[in-house]
Amino acid sequence: MNSLVIVLAAAVCLIAAYALYGRWLARKWGIDPKAKTPAVLHNDGQDYVPTDGWTVFAHQFSSIAGAGPVTGAIQAAAFGWLPVLLWILIGGIFFGAVTDFGALYASVKNDGKSMGLLIEKYIGKTGRKLFLGFCWLFCLIVIAAFADMVADTFNAYVVTDGVRTLSENATVNGAAGSISLFFILFAVIFGVSQHKLKLTGWKEVVFGLVCTVLAFVFGMNFPVILGKEMWVYIAFLYIFLAAVLPMWFVMQPRDYMSTFMFIGMIAGAVLGLLFAHPSMNLPAFTGFQNENLGTLFPILFVTVACGAVSGFHSLVSSGTSSKTVSNEKDMLKVGYGAMVLESLLAVIALCVAGAAAGADGTAAAGTPFQIFSSGVAGFLEMFGIPVYVAQSFMTMCVSALAFTTLDSVARIGRMSFQELFSVDDMEHAEGWRKVLCNKYFATVITLVFGYILTQVGYSNIWPLFGSANQLLSALVLITLCVFLKVTGRELRTLVPPFVIMLVVTFTALVQRFISLVKAFSDGKGVFMVEGLQLIVAVLLMILGVTIVVTSGKELLRKRASKSSAVSA
Repeated sequence: MNSLVIVLAAAVCLIAAYALYGRWLARKWGIDPKAKTPAVLHNDGQDYVPTDGWTVFAHQFSSIAGAGPVTGAIQAAAFGWLPVLLWILIGGIFFGAVTDFGALYASVKNDGKSMGLLIEKYIGKTGRKLFLGFCWLFCLIVIAAFADMVADTFNAYVVTDGVRTLSENATVNGAAGSISLFFILFAVIFGVSQHKLKLTGWKEVVFGLVCTVLAFVFGMNFPVILGKEMWVYIAFLYIFLAAVLPMWFVMQPRDYMSTFMFIGMIAGAVLGLLFAHPSMNLPAFTGFQNENLGTLFPILFVTVACGAVSGFHSLVSSGTSSKTVSNEKDMLKVGYGAMVLESLLAVIALCVAGAAAGADGTAAAGTPFQIFSSGVAGFLEMFGIPVYVAQSFMTMCVSALAFTTLDSVARIGRMSFQELFSVDDMEHAEGWRKVLCNKYFATVITLVFGYILTQVGYSNIWPLFGSANQLLSALVLITLCVFLKVTGRELRTLVPPFVIMLVVTFTALVQRFISLVKAFSDGKGVFMVEGLQLIVAVLLMILGVTIVVTSGKELLRKRASKSSAVSA
């Protein structure tokens, strides 16, 4: 089948969903363009910053469009491209976009409260503490997986039989790493200039493009050749700064500039598919069982992950984006729009992998990142772009996907840790509580535990990431159900996604738990790999069950109290 047909059909479905279903939800829930948003009411120049709607969209998309839509779609294609495509479209339209939009909407309507504080308001303090603990643990998993991924992408060395030598892609990887460093530097310049000069419209776009191009030019000409360990340290240093500095200083401008790269990457892939119109060489369906991944249910759903639905997105929606939306009318494009665009990115990644596969259906060799970046780089070369430039650009793009998620999740992890120990009257709180709630201390603790989990390795921690991510979406959905129930808004569309996600994720976690226990019983388990995974899996299951039971009781109680009031 022609890959271009798949992309166009997917684009039509997603655009129609935004125009019809997204706007229907907005009408049912109620959007007030004249209302003062939390960003306007609590403008502090740090977390609460009124921002142009498209800039917030760029931040939201850059933060949520991490490695998930690329990695997940390509990995799940082992079951065939058809089930992956169907789940991306159905999940993105009815699960993911609804969750993201709902989390943003609930937060904006509740003074910019994060999901943890929303749970305290609508479910109770116990539910809030449990959820914040779950969120913090989830953030550690994301930091570990994506930091390891970024460092591995920039790594210029390979180890063969214990001997460390430069890899054949050392210069390209080093250039991508160097571009990342210059990108951060020019993002700071862009952010400070934008903050002081109040750049808007075409001036903002032009200056952002100039900074993006300069970072690319300098990085390509001055590659930084370093090993994986050093890149891990650099990544953690950056996300520490991103977690404690004001949003406008580095995160927002970096996300804004990243959007230009993502547009270039997506445009390159789309144009390549348009002009080359390669065939989808991957088989449509390979069966319900895969030797490497396991059973189609539930593994397909948790592997596709962010391309269809992601609990992490709700943390971005309620943790950062809700505090920068300056007008409620922007919530639809930020919440629902950014998610359907990410679903389109997942479809494009699937088609690029299909084009790279052999004519006999054999998948291309390499990691999902390598398959995607080399595939799009090949498309760019068709238009006369030099090989080195195309490879450096694409390597930087795919790593930028992970980097933009890393800085957001580090900030959200820090905030979750602070909220976990905070009380209403922090001015008269105990000394130890003030220390734990200090943003620098909370950031260091979060990153230290995240670094420990990097020892597990990206490939080993990804299954847990997928399961935890989907479970988080289920927990967010039940919270949104309570919020909508209490405020008298439409909630029926959220119940099926909640139930399905709950069944999928607990099944996946139980399967993972059994496989890890079996590894130890067979004498193959290693504490720093299987041991850490087992601990995290058990904690996720315990926290998940407790939160669902607590939330379910509260939802039933509110329904019963409302019925009693009506009867009276």
